[in-house]
Amino acid sequence: MSDSILILPYTVEWAQEFHALGSKLRESLGDIALRIDHIGSTAVPGLASKPIIDIQISVETLTSLEAFKIPLESLGFIFRVDNSDFSKRYFREAPGNRRIHIHVRQAGSWAEQLALLFRDFLRCHPDYCRRYEQVKYELAKKYTHNRQLYTDSKEAVIWEILKQANHWSQRTGWSPANSDS
Repeated sequence: MSDSILILPYTVEWAQEFHALGSKLRESLGDIALRIDHIGSTAVPGLASKPIIDIQISVETLTSLEAFKIPLESLGFIFRVDNSDFSKRYFREAPGNRRIHIHVRQAGSWAEQLALLFRDFLRCHPDYCRRYEQVKYELAKKYTHNRQLYTDSKEAVIWEILKQANHWSQRTGWSPANSDS
C-alpha cells in the first residue's frame, strides 16, 4: 500500500464502517469505554478526507492500559508504543487491513473534548468544511508523498477553525452529544 496522500469525496460508507466497528468495540470493551466516537474528517458528512476511519475511545484513566489494550488487540489492533502524544494511547490496524486509527483518551480531558468540538463544529458549519477541504486538497497535492509535512501544514487552518469553534461553543453552550456507539 502506498503511503501517498489521497483525499476522496465524502461517502456514507465511512459512517457505515464506523458503526459496524463501533459495535464490535462496544461489545469487546463494555463499560471500559465510557464513549466510542467517530472523529476526524470521515465523521463529517460532506467533507472530503483521507479514507481513514478515526475512532476515539474515552476511558476513565489511561493508566489502566491493559484494561483496553487486551480487548483492542483481540480485535486485531496494534498498540503503537512509539506514539509521542502523551494525551492518548494509540492503536492502528494490522498490516494489510483497512486503515483505522484508534485514539484512546481520558474522558473529560482537553484532548478528548477538542476532538469532539472540532467534529461537531464542522458538522454544523459547511462554510468551514469547504475551507478545510480546500486546504486539504491543496496540501495533498503539494505534499503527496510527505505525510508529516501534510499534517504539519494543516495546523494553521485547524487552529483557525478551533478558534471559531470555541466562540461557537460559548455562544451555544455546546457539550458533546451521546456517544456514537
